[in-house]
Amino acid sequence: MGRIIAFLLLLIPGVLSVIGIKLMRDTLFDDFHPIFLHTSIQFIVGLILLIGGFLFIGGFIVYRDRKRNLITKKKK
Repeated sequence: MGRIIAFLLLLIPGVLSVIGIKLMRDTLFDDFHPIFLHTSIQFIVGLILLIGGFLFIGGFIVYRDRKRNLITKKKK
């Protein structure tokens, strides 16, 4: 059950990242969505979705690895 919940937690930001890539691609190929006021706003929203999805998935992986002691702390 826990694995299914973890999969769903990673699926949602993954889908948002894909939507972000699609918005940026549509901006580059002049496919404008009327919900956005300008094409640059559409590109920025797509970039934010892409970066946010990557950060969430990366943070999830780092948290999991720290929890399992797979990442060693740096010596100062």
